[in-house]
Amino acid sequence: MTEWGFMTNHLHALYCVARHPGIRIREIAECVGVRERAAHRLVSDLVEGGYLTRRREGSRNFYELDPTLPLRREGLDEVAVGEILDVLLKSK
Repeated sequence: MTEWGFMTNHLHALYCVARHPGIRIREIAECVGVRERAAHRLVSDLVEGGYLTRRREGSRNFYELDPTLPLRREGLDEVAVGEILDVLLKSK
């Protein structure tokens, strides 16, 4: 049986950052279930897309999420990423 899920790795990474803005790449990798290199690419994609802003404080990065940006999926582009994250975060 093929394993599949509803969340993309990018959305999962956003969820991890929304829960812990000071999260490290290694921790994002563990949270999403990917290698560190893949987690770094996910975060870089999200920063380049404007979904995350990276801020350096000392030796750590902190991330700020822009919840107003739309999901990057045809047919769902009227839904803001923050709306999805709100639902996911309330379930915790």
